[in-house]
Amino acid sequence: QVQLVESGGGSVQAGGSLRLSCVYSDNTDMIGCMAWFRQGPGKEREGVASEDGTGHTSYIGSVRGRFTISRDNTKNILYLQMNNLNPEDTAMYYCAAAPRWRACREEDFLYWAQGTQVTVSS
Repeated sequence: QVQLVESGGGSVQAGGSLRLSCVYSDNTDMIGCMAWFRQGPGKEREGVASEDGTGHTSYIGSVRGRFTISRDNTKNILYLQMNNLNPEDTAMYYCAAAPRWRACREEDFLYWAQGTQVTVSS
C-alpha cells in the first residue's frame, strides 16, 4: 500500500522560497518514478519536476534553475525546493508516485497526495 502526505505550502512574496515535503509509505517497495505536479487557478494540471528512481531528474522550462526535486530514500521523503518564486508559481501542488513497472508519464502516476497550496504575491 502506498500513501503520500504532503506539507510545506504557504504564502510568500515574489523572490521568496519554500520547500515542499512529501512523506511516502511504501511497504511493498512499489514506488518508481516520483514527481511534483501543480494546478494554478484556471489552468490545467502540469508536471513540474520528476525523479525517476535512479536519480535522474527533469523539470519544465519555467522552473528549471529555480526548483530542485530531491528524494531521500532512507527517510522516504520527496522534496521540492522552490527558490525565486513568482506569482505565476501560485498553484495547488501535488506529490505523485508511479509503480516501478510504469514510466514517468502523467498517466503512470497512480498514487497522489492531498495537495498543498502555494501562493506567491507580487
